Amino acid sequence: MSPSRSIRIVGDLSTLPESASGPRHLVWWGNIGFMVIEGTGFALAAAAYLYLMTQAPAWPPKGDALPGLLWSAIFTIGLLLSAVPNVWVLRCARKKHLGGVRWGTLAMAVIAALLFIPRAFEFAHLGISWHQDAYGSIVWTLLILHTTHVVTDWFDTVVLGVWLFTHEVGDDQFADVEDNSNYWTFVILCWLPVYALIYWAPRAL
Repeated sequence: MSPSRSIRIVGDLSTLPESASGPRHLVWWGNIGFMVIEGTGFALAAAAYLYLMTQAPAWPPKGDALPGLLWSAIFTIGLLLSAVPNVWVLRCARKKHLGGVRWGTLAMAVIAALLFIPRAFEFAHLGISWHQDAYGSIVWTLLILHTTHVVTDWFDTVVLGVWLFTHEVGDDQFADVEDNSNYWTFVILCWLPVYALIYWAPRAL
């Protein structure tokens, strides 16, 4: 029978926090990693657009209509305005303000859902089908790519909002709300160059 080993206390960890937020949270870094990967996807799609544009004798090719500006402008304005409640929710999450986080997350889910309306009309007013030529394909690719991110964040916001109203909310949930708000900011920022490429680059030539 082996002799019993003595126990030696080397430190007191009872004062350490049970959870963290921001850069001290592993999920925060995971969220940043996703944004880097997805941002690279946007960059590659934009590079493909610019390559095709520089190789074509005319952009858009002769016979192709320019995309309509009305619904894209409505979507862009709505998306930019959504930054205001998004930042407010982010601040509520950092302050651990439960009421603000609950209702703010619900409001962001509704706002994102409303943005689907002008986005649907955007697709209808691109003026070209996705399979007509290279111009049509890359324009649809860029718009679908961004729409995928809007849908993804909306779904995440809905799930998070339901959880906030139906479960006990702790530090980890506040950190989740913060990460979700950061991702929506990423969605907003990614749209600006995509919007410029789809709607204004053809008009600048």
